[in-house]
Amino acid sequence: MSDIALKGTRLPAGSRAPKTMDKQRTCARKRCETRLSQYNRKEYCHVHAPTRFPRLRGKILDQS
Repeated sequence: MSDIALKGTRLPAGSRAPKTMDKQRTCARKRCETRLSQYNRKEYCHVHAPTRFPRLRGKILDQS
């Protein structure tokens, strides 16, 4: 075994609290009563969120 050790440093004590939204928000979709987390910045729940496609840079996709 080697005698090499890693040493870390603590985060500064002045770190900010996470941003929060209103606690009583619901999904923006009609008739959806899903309550959103106070930490979720989006307006829709996971089920009704618009589909997003990832950026594929440098990837060659199979065209068949």
